[in-house]
Amino acid sequence: MPRRAAAELAHRLGEQAEAVCRHYLSNGRRSGNYWQVGDVRNAAGRSMFVRLQRSPKGPPGKWTDAATGEHGDLLDIIRESMGLLDFKDVADEARAFLAMPRPEPRPSRGKPAPVPTGSPETSRRLFAMSQPIPGTLVESYLRGRGIATLHGTASLRFHPRCYYRPEDHGPTETWPAMIAAVTDLSGRQTGAHRTWLDPSGDAKAPIDTPRRAMGDLLGHAVRFGVPASVMAAGEGIETTLSLRCALPDMAMAAALSAAHLGAILFPSTLRRLYVIRDNDPAGDGARDTLAERAREAGIEAIVLSPELEDFNDDLRHCGLEALRAAIAEQLMRRDRLRYLTRAA
Repeated sequence: MPRRAAAELAHRLGEQAEAVCRHYLSNGRRSGNYWQVGDVRNAAGRSMFVRLQRSPKGPPGKWTDAATGEHGDLLDIIRESMGLLDFKDVADEARAFLAMPRPEPRPSRGKPAPVPTGSPETSRRLFAMSQPIPGTLVESYLRGRGIATLHGTASLRFHPRCYYRPEDHGPTETWPAMIAAVTDLSGRQTGAHRTWLDPSGDAKAPIDTPRRAMGDLLGHAVRFGVPASVMAAGEGIETTLSLRCALPDMAMAAALSAAHLGAILFPSTLRRLYVIRDNDPAGDGARDTLAERAREAGIEAIVLSPELEDFNDDLRHCGLEALRAAIAEQLMRRDRLRYLTRAA
C-alpha cells in the first residue's frame, strides 16, 4: 500500500480511536483521554496508553507501551491484536472495521491465534507465507550481486509485500523482501531475517534499515547445505553465498551479524570450520571468538579472508575465477581438491 494511503487509513481510524480500542483492545478501559491496556496484543494490564483525542502531544490513535518502549498507531494495534503478518490483511481488516455501522465485538473464529511480535512463531508464519525464490525479485537481486549459484537455497524465500515500520514513527510501509529462515542444528526454524528490496530488484529498498532479524537467533544461522565434517560460517547472507559460488558443494551458514557469528553452534560431525571473515574490526573480533571456540571444541579452525571488504565485493569486482584463485591459497589441500576442483 502506498504511504499516503496507509496514512489516510490510520487517520480515519484515529477519528474513531475509542471505538477501535473497545473492539481490538477489549481487555482495557478508558482512563481520561487514554485507553489503558496491558499491551498491543490485548493483554490485561495498564502499561500501554492509546491517545483517544487530539492533544498538544499529538493526534488520536498514537500509543506507547511504558513497559517495553513499543509505540505505534492504530494499524499496529489491528495487526498485533489479530496476529496478522501481511499488511494487505491489516488494511483489509481496518477497512472492514470502518465500514461497520457500530463498533461491536467481532468473533475471532477463523483468525490465527495472536503471537508476540518478533517471536519464533511469528518468524515461522512469515516464512510459510512467502514463496520459493526462482523467478522472483530475490533471484534478480542476488544475480545482480554476482551470485549465480542458487542450488540448495531453500532457506530463502520471497515475500512481495512485507510489512516495514520506520524507526522514526513514520507510517507503515510494505516492500518486497527476501525472507531467510534461521534454524537450529536440528533444522527447526527459530527466527527469520528480512532484507527489503527495491521493486526493480536491483538493490535493497531505499529505507533506513533494509535488514532486520526476528526470533531466537543466538547460536543459530541461515543454512545452505547439510554440514558433515567440513563447513564454512560467515556473517551476511550475500557474503556467504558469494563464497559458495566458488565452493558450491561446501555446506555454509550465515549467522547474520558479527556477534552472532562468534556464538554459532557446531554440528557434532564437524571436524574443520572455515571462518568467513569480513575485512573490518567487527569481523576480526568475530573471527577470533569463533576460531577460539572451535579449537576448544576440538575443531580445526581456518580463517578465509577477502581481498576487499568482503567476499561479495571480491566476486563483483574481481570475478569468480579470481575469487577461486584467492580461495585456493587459503584452503587445506584436501579441501582444495574436494571442493574447488569440482567447482572449476
